[in-house]
Amino acid sequence: MNTDLLMDNLTSPALLFFLLGIIAVQVKSDLEIPENTSKFISLYLLFSIGFKGGQELAHSSFTLDIIWGVVFGIAISIIIPFYSFFILKKKLGPYNAGAIAAAYGSVSAVTFVTAISFLEVQNLEFNGYMVAIMALMEAPAIIIGVILISFYKKDNALRIGGIIKHSFTNGSVLLIMGSLIIGMLASDSQAAGIKPFTTDIFKGFLVLFLLDMGMTSGRKLSAFIKNGWFTIAFALLIPLINGCLVAVLSGFVTQETGDRFIFAILAASASYIAVPAAMKIAAPKANPGLYLPMALAVTFPFNITLGFPVYFAVILST
Repeated sequence: MNTDLLMDNLTSPALLFFLLGIIAVQVKSDLEIPENTSKFISLYLLFSIGFKGGQELAHSSFTLDIIWGVVFGIAISIIIPFYSFFILKKKLGPYNAGAIAAAYGSVSAVTFVTAISFLEVQNLEFNGYMVAIMALMEAPAIIIGVILISFYKKDNALRIGGIIKHSFTNGSVLLIMGSLIIGMLASDSQAAGIKPFTTDIFKGFLVLFLLDMGMTSGRKLSAFIKNGWFTIAFALLIPLINGCLVAVLSGFVTQETGDRFIFAILAASASYIAVPAAMKIAAPKANPGLYLPMALAVTFPFNITLGFPVYFAVILST
């Protein structure tokens, strides 16, 4: 791995603010970001990503590369939860296995946002349609997780139609897809009118959000560690395997370094927004004390500290 690349990532403001949030919890500081403010920042980040992605799509011609990219992304979100479920089922039972598998097959919008910042540091761009692919990868993983739970528990209460509807009407999915469409429809002059809001202040809001995520992770980390080595090992190894594997396989879909990196991040990330919201309704017997800390307190920090430079190095070497 490139040492300079690792150091650049470890000294980035985004990561350091995340670590500051963890430290604040450990020293029992009264530092806090109000819940309403945190929610607003989350909505802003999703809106900004979607809108800018839509603008990129508006300037792109609809090609076979886009079709293959969508197919590849959806395939990832189906395959990962399927094999993850069978790794987890014997140890954790079908409900927890299905929920965790759905989380790791789905994607983390916040990891995606942080990955964009990483690419900017490397002076690399990515295609706007990657935003659409990210949004489309949310629902399939949730559906696969629920189908597997339903199959192994023969639980007729899990209605697939309702889960599909919930997946697409989930606030984060709806906002990013809606913003993407609006960005496509907006003219260049209209987009320029809100550029100070969509682009110029983006990084500032990102570091504040990661500060909040650091505090949230810090509160959940100690309790989660008590659950044992198996879940911690899974939360570290599976993202690493998924990210490295997709970093290589994405070369068959696109030669763009930025797009390949985004694919790797989408495969390595785990959802801690859309999936917990869906599983609360679809599989209430699943323990959120497992899948939420795994995604937020273990996988997310791992990806933004060590994962990013590892996946990037794999791409550069293939």
